[in-house]
Amino acid sequence: MALLLREALGDSLRRTRVSQSRTLREVSSSARVSLGYLSEIERGRKEASSELLAAICDALDVPLSDVLFDVSGLLAESPGRGAAVEDTAADAAAAADDGAAVESGLIAQEPRMVIPAPAAQALAAA
Repeated sequence: MALLLREALGDSLRRTRVSQSRTLREVSSSARVSLGYLSEIERGRKEASSELLAAICDALDVPLSDVLFDVSGLLAESPGRGAAVEDTAADAAAAADDGAAVESGLIAQEPRMVIPAPAAQALAAA
């Protein structure tokens, strides 16, 4: 499965903080964000707004552009979702030929469909 943006951001921020030998408490206090929320961001469970990312980067004394550059590298190294689905489908087909698809646990996944959010004007009219 492909690495999500929030996971890559969290990983980069955590590695930066740990490399500075700083605690979550120190950074959360300096960035004016709750310790629990910063922890959730670092674990890739919460999306951080651009303002919050800027505050965290300021607290870590690292340019946001450096973090984003690091994140782009992490995402480039991560296997793409499309390739993972194709590989899984090919593996499942090969296993089915051997009669071992069920035993191996290989099941082809359907690609995800993304439905765009309605325009702001449509929401205001409703």
